[in-house]
Amino acid sequence: MTDFDLNVLNWIQENLKCSFLDFLMPKVTLLATGGAIWIITAIILLLTKKHRKTGVIMLVGMLLGLIFGNLIIKNIVARTRPYDINTSIKLIISKPSEYSFPSGHTLVSVISATVLTIANKKFALFAIPIAVLIAFSRLYLYVHYPTDILGATVLGIVIGIFTYCFANKIYKTKKLRK
Repeated sequence: MTDFDLNVLNWIQENLKCSFLDFLMPKVTLLATGGAIWIITAIILLLTKKHRKTGVIMLVGMLLGLIFGNLIIKNIVARTRPYDINTSIKLIISKPSEYSFPSGHTLVSVISATVLTIANKKFALFAIPIAVLIAFSRLYLYVHYPTDILGATVLGIVIGIFTYCFANKIYKTKKLRK
């Protein structure tokens, strides 16, 4: 997979790299650093009675993503970052300190976008484009392979759906007991 991955990353560098994206992509990627934009979104949802449950589900999903994606899978796979393979690339952001697979920025973004989309289709209008932009930024910045993004996307959808369904089951069980 690494040849395919590097070919895609190199194509992006050769065909899409420009001063505007060099300016924009670090800022886009910063949105998901530490899950920032998604944690802020969840907190805003927690402050509203109508969407409080969605905010809680997002936070639980992000916690599961952190545990399974960043703490378990990253350390088991221990995949080297693309800039360590192709050392001719000059990074325009600081080198991430963790392993490459799966992309944590993409994982938290997809979990959040999945939960938000299931909760309210209108939320998809902002959540999905932001998640896609964040995932692309990780490729543009040469800090993740396409398969890191793909793996994080699949895992994020699974965690998002599981968390939402599990939380709804608990919520319905609690309502029945009342």
